[in-house]
Formats: sequence, structure tokens, C-alpha cells
Amino acid sequence: MNRLLALLELLPRPPVRVAMKVTAVVASLWVLATADWLWFRPDSDGLLTRVLRFLVFLAGSQVALGWAAWASLERTSRPRHSSAAFTAAFVVFWQMSVYVCDALAWHVLTTQVARIGTALMFLIGLMWAVYGVEMASQFYERMRRESADSLSDWNPLDQSAWYYGRHARKLNQSVTALVSYSFVFALTFLLLGQIGGCSEIYEMPAGGGEQQQIVQQVKVQKVIKRRYIVNPFSAILFHVPPIDDIKLQLTELTHHAYKVGYGQGKGAGYAGGTKFGKVRFIRLEYSGGDWDQDFGIGADLNMLIEYNVRTQQKVHDKTESRTVMQLNNFPVGKSPPMVYLTGQKSISLSQNEVKALRNFLTEKHGMVFGDNGGSSHFHNQFLSMMRRVLPTIDPVPVPLDDVIHRIPYQIPFLPYVAPHGGTVALGWKVDGRWVCYYHPGDIGDAWADGHAGVSPEIFEYCYQLGTNIINYSHAEYSKWLEARKDNQ
Repeated sequence: MNRLLALLELLPRPPVRVAMKVTAVVASLWVLATADWLWFRPDSDGLLTRVLRFLVFLAGSQVALGWAAWASLERTSRPRHSSAAFTAAFVVFWQMSVYVCDALAWHVLTTQVARIGTALMFLIGLMWAVYGVEMASQFYERMRRESADSLSDWNPLDQSAWYYGRHARKLNQSVTALVSYSFVFALTFLLLGQIGGCSEIYEMPAGGGEQQQIVQQVKVQKVIKRRYIVNPFSAILFHVPPIDDIKLQLTELTHHAYKVGYGQGKGAGYAGGTKFGKVRFIRLEYSGGDWDQDFGIGADLNMLIEYNVRTQQKVHDKTESRTVMQLNNFPVGKSPPMVYLTGQKSISLSQNEVKALRNFLTEKHGMVFGDNGGSSHFHNQFLSMMRRVLPTIDPVPVPLDDVIHRIPYQIPFLPYVAPHGGTVALGWKVDGRWVCYYHPGDIGDAWADGHAGVSPEIFEYCYQLGTNIINYSHAEYSKWLEARKDNQ
């Protein structure tokens, strides 16, 4: 470490003014790029936009690294300035780590890095708050000793304020500072989330389509083998096939006789969508269990790719996740038509999360696609969660002749990997629309690489059922958007 510091001392240092100007410019660009990435995140981002954003973040990291090196050299002579430089560098490197993980679609790691960074940021901020309160308290104490004038006893930075009492004033001031800082940190965190939420939107792909089944035809091709003319009195014996031997080749032809979607627009998509809109697969995060089971590449993404191939609709290039409370960030009319929830352990939702999920289903016209990832315990947990979210609605079996099992594919039976919660799909219906579809048999495992060892027929039907549910939620959302437009 000492050798490294000695090497740093030998490096040329830019003039302070130049360093400050460069830092100010890069910091401004970094703030704008971070706001765009965290809060706006348009799906229409092109390659150029992403490259520019990455270059800004890279420049910010280089500047932060430079200031961290300076802080290492000056930590003895300028401890306060060094600590400030280290704090700023931590924020930049934390943001860069989350960005890289997100860009590489390491969804679980992205979430973990973001949460750990938030906790560390709270602790770092708390240390600065304690330091600030202590410095202010000492300052007012010196003023009180040096000045004959009485100071205001309402100032919270002065531990002689009357509301700190006569005993243990310093302790009371420290507790007040801790509570106040925690409140401000939480309020800022929520406020930034709400600001971002105003801009976080979900847009469906523009287009149209018909609510019909994909036509499946069986083509019978008759192949007549070559005829042989044989002299029955010949001394040469060989097997003579029947004169009219016919080989039937049955080839199933699945073709799109229509556009998959809803509405009168051009191309496969939905009325109410936009040219930049894409179908996205969003998994719901929750506490208490394993929401990230088989998350991302190899399962959810396989289903999203299959949906694109089967419907020709535009889809996002990666899957995503959101917490239950982040559903509040999507405005009415621009929220996800469907979110996916799976796992095999417990589901723990707070009252605010229950309210957010209920609002998503009823006010924002969303839908939950539930999937039992591997236990009867999760089955009970899911039903219990839905009783809290929709206490007046009872689940009912979803019949095979329902539209969700017929469009665009006819599902002859409920395909599953293992009947963890039975062999019948359950649904919760509000105003004639399925707001929740619960699959009891780990359909997500059939989407995964290897398909959990089930037969090709089963995982094909699982892909078909997934396509039906995604299309159903988006079609119903499109109908709702059209109805809202007519009523305005």
C-alpha cells in the first residue's frame, strides 16, 4: 500500500482549477445520464444512446478514481476533504456496478448490489450526519462561552436547546439526529422513486389483430411407390410390394392465418400501443421467499423469445423485475398489463404492498400470472396473498373452453411439470376479466433450458399457454384503453 501511495505521489497532478472544472462538467453529465437510466429508461434507446451513456459513466468513474487517489494521499493532512472525496467516489462506483450488472442482464446480482449499496449509503450518510451535528454542537458551545449575548434555545444543533432537557442532553441530541436523519433518508428514497415512477411507463407494440385461434392444419401427402411388372412364371423369386402401396405423410402445418393481437392497426400488436412499444416480461419481487427462482436467461427470456416467434410482436431484449411497491411508479394507462410471480417458499407482503397490488389489478387494469415453483406451501401462500389482495373475490377453476385457453392456441389440457398445487388452473375474475391466473404446476420450469425433463408435447403446450396468457392480458388492456378513449 505504501508503495502504491509513493507511486501516486510521483504522478503529475493537474492544476486545481482545471481539475475542478473537469469534475463539474463530468458530474453534470453523470447526473443527467444517471437520471435518464434510472428513471426514464426508454425502450426505444438505440445503440448510440447506450454507448454515449456508458462513456459518460466511464468518464465519471475515471474522475472518481482520480479523486480517490488524491484522497489517499491527502487523508492525513486533509481528512475531511479526503472523506468527502471517498464518499463521492463510492456513489459513482456503486452506480457503475449496478449499471454494468443491469447491462449484462445479471438481474439477481443487480438487485443485491443495489440493496447493499443503499445500506452502505445510509451508514455513510449517518456518519456524516453525526459528524455534522458534533461540529455544530461544538461551534455553538464556543459561541456561548465567548459571547455574552444569549443564543436561541430552539436551535436543534445546539445541545443546550430547551427540548433536550437538563440531563443527558448530548444523548438526546444524538437520538434526535438519528431519528431525523433516518426519516429524511427514507423520505428522499421514496421521493426519488416517485419522481422516477412518473416517467417509468409501459407501452405495448402498436398494431392490431384478431381474437381467433391459430389455425392448425394436417396436410395429407400421398406418395405412390414405383410399380413393378413381374413375370409370375419367372424362376427368379423376390418380394413384390402391393401395386398401390401408399405411404401417408402427415405433416402438421401451423401458420398464422391472421395477426395476433387486438385492434385495427397495421402489423401484429395492439390498439393503444406505440411504434416504440414492446411486450415485456416483468417478474414481481417480494419478501420472504425466492422470487428470483430461474429468473432471466434460460426461463423467462425463453418464453419472451417464444412469444416473439409465435406472434411476430416486438418484445424487449431482456426480462425485468420490479418490487410490489414499484407498481405504483407506473401511471394509469401506461402500466404493465401483466406481471409474473413465482417461487416455492413464503410470500410476505406488507399492508402497503397489498394495497399497491390491489390498485394494480383493479385501477390500472393489470394482471398477475402466478406460478407454483415447487411446493404445496407456496400454493397456500399464494391463495392467502390473494385473499388479502381481493378479499371479496373467490378463486374459481379456469375452464379449458375459456378464451384464455383458446386464443391464440387451443389448450386441450393443463400442461404442468409437477402438480404442486393440483392439476387445475385457478383464476380471480373482476368485472368479467381475469385479474389473476394461477398455474399450480411450475410452468416456468418447462420454459427453462432442458424443460425439466418433460416431453416435447408438454413443454410445447406450456409455451402455448404462456403465449395465451401474455396475449390475453395485453388484449384486455388494449380493450380497456380503447374504452377509456371513447369515454373521454
